[in-house]
Amino acid sequence: MAKHWLLNLIYTALLLVLLPWILWRSFSKGRYRNGWNQKLFGNLPDLAKNPTEQNAGQSGSKTIWFHAVSVGELQVIRPLVERATKQWPKAKLLITTSTDSGFELAQKLYLQHAVSFAPMDFSWAVSKALDQVQPDMIVLAELELWPNWISLATKRNIPVVVINGRLSQKSLRGYLRIAPLARSIIQKISWIGAQSDTIRDRFLQLGYDAANIDVVGNIKFDGANHDRLHPEVRARAEQLKLTDPMTRVWLCGSTQAPEEKICLDTFCEIADRFPNLKLILVPRHAERFDEVAKMVSHTKMAWARRSAMADQAIDPMWRVFLADSVGELRWWWGLADLGFVGGSFGSRGGQNMIEPCAYGVATCYGPNTRNFTDIVQILQEAGAATELPNPEALKPWIIRMIEDQPSRSMISQRSVAVTQQHRGATDRTWKKILEILN
Repeated sequence: MAKHWLLNLIYTALLLVLLPWILWRSFSKGRYRNGWNQKLFGNLPDLAKNPTEQNAGQSGSKTIWFHAVSVGELQVIRPLVERATKQWPKAKLLITTSTDSGFELAQKLYLQHAVSFAPMDFSWAVSKALDQVQPDMIVLAELELWPNWISLATKRNIPVVVINGRLSQKSLRGYLRIAPLARSIIQKISWIGAQSDTIRDRFLQLGYDAANIDVVGNIKFDGANHDRLHPEVRARAEQLKLTDPMTRVWLCGSTQAPEEKICLDTFCEIADRFPNLKLILVPRHAERFDEVAKMVSHTKMAWARRSAMADQAIDPMWRVFLADSVGELRWWWGLADLGFVGGSFGSRGGQNMIEPCAYGVATCYGPNTRNFTDIVQILQEAGAATELPNPEALKPWIIRMIEDQPSRSMISQRSVAVTQQHRGATDRTWKKILEILN
């Protein structure tokens, strides 16, 4: 109990230090305005209240709490939520997230389940949340080492599992600085499904029990759609009037400042040379949509944006399209011939490059991909994607991919092959979850 209150004091101090920044972000960017009742006080959906006569006491009346920090992790848990829903139609499933964009997407994806912001790691918030939910299992996507949350759950004999387990070398170094605390937390986790042997070894370095960790692969390979004839993809192709087989689409996805400007400047430099080339921009964060729209308008090119499509017909001669929506990138990738994955020319550490590769998009990214080191290694060893050393390398790469059809086709074939080769992590993960629950 003393440890809980010590952590509470540390969290309170950190929250007070960050409060001016949170308030500034709230007023200037519209972020961090929602969910404080759940975050600070743990007032999550009361799944334990009034169990229905239909499911009370039955084997199918599981209560599973899935936690996904934001949009990317929500896509990771999606196939497991679908498995749980199919196997236990009467189960109670809770999906929590920590960000506004994640919460917005979760509400769209999981209409039949309870969706909430997750409690912060204050002991009183976590205790109240556990009282309300009373889960049979907590499933954490990738890695969330919250001391109070994991400790209080295990005290109640609630198994906590980490799926699609990921631990970067940088994170490992950080945890090793507080090794006794990190080790005491991680050893309480019931099971970890690691993405690779390298990641498994990092967890073992942190002191995790080798008997409770398995290398299952990366669920994102399973979750990535690969069918360009999927109804969601075809609907978007029709909306954007992409009917000319000579049209080439360059999509820049999950971009962050200053990547939109880099991509727009590059496109403007080659637009006249390649009149059949179109650019689709999909910024990472919703609060930057209007900012990016202003950038696009300054190019003086014909352009359109997703949010305006309901009110006005799209100009079939558009050259730039702004996909200002959340949770649709997986479908926009299905329209692309060429792709740039954002977060890689800045300091973020890259974004998911599996989705474009699954469609056979000739894909490139910048040098800063520390969050996806193992995936980058897999793709580059297969010759399925290209790392660019700097923004200046973007223009010659695009030109080569447009003009050198055989090279583009070869990269496309390799990317499809390598993503298909690594499927199956969902099956292996679900099998272990069933084993622990039963």
